[in-house]
Amino acid sequence: MDWRNDRIKACQNGTNPMLMKELSGGFAVFGDTQFLPGYCVLLPKKSVGSLNDLSLEERQEFLVSMSVLGDAILAACSPLRVNYDILGNTDQFLHAHVFPRYSWETEERRSKPVWLYPATYWTCPQNRNITSYVSESRLL
Repeated sequence: MDWRNDRIKACQNGTNPMLMKELSGGFAVFGDTQFLPGYCVLLPKKSVGSLNDLSLEERQEFLVSMSVLGDAILAACSPLRVNYDILGNTDQFLHAHVFPRYSWETEERRSKPVWLYPATYWTCPQNRNITSYVSESRLL
């Protein structure tokens, strides 16, 4: 089975090559694209549809882990700020996007949601190299 088909289960069984670290509230993984270097995703420890499907304690652990992942991005990448998104519109399972935002982005881009970047930013092979590189090398 391709790890992309069930990213949470792949983290649980150690086959998700994008996994950086297991945190108390979830799994910190590299984002599939890196046009904003340091982009990460927090996956929950179990597959659920939304934040509201977790117990109050699990929600707290997930949200604290999300902010800790943001702290790590701030320390490692020195962005201006970090944006956090929990949407579930395309991939209908709980996950949190953690995007660094940079001074080198144009003001027009920096002041708007990252989702408004053109599709070419998301699909450009140069920006997606991290997925292939990590998947093939199993460095983690």
